[in-house]
Amino acid sequence: MTEEQIDLRNFSFDSGLLSLLPAAFAYARGVLPLRREGDLLYVAMSRTGDLALQDELAFLSGCQIRPVPVEEGQLRAAVEECYVDRMLSEVSSPVEVLSEENVEDVDLAQIAQEAKTVRYVNLLFHQAVSERASDIHLEPFERECIVRFRIDGVLARVSSQPASMHQAVASRIKIMAGLDIAQRRLPQDGRIRMRIASRQIDVRVSTIPTLYGESIVMRLLDGANIPLGLDQLGMDPVTFDAYRKLLAKPYGVILVTGPTGSGKTTTLYAALRQVFTEAKKIVTIEDPVEYQLSGVNQIPVQPKVGLTFASGLRSILRQDPDIIMVGEIRDEETAQIAIQAALTGHLVFSTLHTNNAAGGITRLLEMGVEPYLAASTVEGIMAQRLLRLICPKCKESYRDPQLADRLQLADSTFWRGRGCADCRYSGYRGRTGIFELLPMDGQLRKLTMGQASAEEIQLQARNSGMKLLAENGWEKVRQGLTTVQEVQRVVGD
Repeated sequence: MTEEQIDLRNFSFDSGLLSLLPAAFAYARGVLPLRREGDLLYVAMSRTGDLALQDELAFLSGCQIRPVPVEEGQLRAAVEECYVDRMLSEVSSPVEVLSEENVEDVDLAQIAQEAKTVRYVNLLFHQAVSERASDIHLEPFERECIVRFRIDGVLARVSSQPASMHQAVASRIKIMAGLDIAQRRLPQDGRIRMRIASRQIDVRVSTIPTLYGESIVMRLLDGANIPLGLDQLGMDPVTFDAYRKLLAKPYGVILVTGPTGSGKTTTLYAALRQVFTEAKKIVTIEDPVEYQLSGVNQIPVQPKVGLTFASGLRSILRQDPDIIMVGEIRDEETAQIAIQAALTGHLVFSTLHTNNAAGGITRLLEMGVEPYLAASTVEGIMAQRLLRLICPKCKESYRDPQLADRLQLADSTFWRGRGCADCRYSGYRGRTGIFELLPMDGQLRKLTMGQASAEEIQLQARNSGMKLLAENGWEKVRQGLTTVQEVQRVVGD
């Protein structure tokens, strides 16, 4: 067998060779074992220069790998023929859609409901759940539709499908989400509730029109995941104690800031679990409700019927709450109501999109909150990010005296992940938080009254002992929890 491109249409596949690779892996990566000569395995693939994929194949098969180029559309068809039935036999339970709307466009509906399309979409969800993905991205281009998963906060390409198949897949997903499958020129948002292997999964679906079709992003919310406790977020002891003191305040506003996907909601849930007692009534308004908290009244935002953060927050105040959680302060109206709630004796938790803790103050002022109100009600602001943890299965040490000198460390030993099947050869598995806590004190309240800049507020907070996000990140490098490269990726150099 040569390395020239071969034709698979009349190729006779060996079932014994096919079983060398897990069906889900072969299907996702688009590879097919063709022939074995001793410990040399010839494998069909469309990207023969992908050395990382060849390393994965060698690890799984125990053979040396010889890539054989095959045209991608032909390869995908052969992979589906050889591995789909095997994958179905590996799936412990089918995908059960718990909510599915009627469809008016008959032709598109028929295409979307074909067994091949339904099977592909179900397997896509199974694979995403099994690989701990938080998001599924389907991105159509001229010749193919690329499938990527966001795992531990980083996107990774997992497979592709022929461009001709994308419309059927997109229509199937839109049917499941209750969207208009005939409308392909405007963005749409929907939701799917499904059960996979006894786990209820809520999927938020977003579609936008692009040059070659609709780009689809699906956020997976696993109801089986139990919200973390405050002591499991990764805070250092000093920050942990200071944050617990903030949570013990009888009233005021406590904010968590950071970009999308930085773990803000997880921190708020942990805070609510920390302060919950039978003697307090806690009400939240969220978009959406990601996890159910026992004993907490949780309200989902529903803009279509007029239930927004602002309108919902007004109604919550008539429910005699002690503690209120607002999923996000997005506008002046919500900010003003949250501030008024704190002034009238409520403890209010919420989030903002700012890069650091000091920016939370200036963001409120930019929204129109009066400086004296912000100064008198805000009790503390926590900025946070998520860092990937080194995979425990392939963790190894190395020495770098120059880096140790730069970080002012006496020990030049560092840690990294070598890469293994358990972490998809990324070297990372799981995540932890890094935090920057700004408790308001007299000096910071004076600066807020004077409408000081974020830089002035941060400088004063630093003088009072606040650790920056980057400092917390480097501390986790010293502890051997993450890598230098990961800290640089998340917070900069």
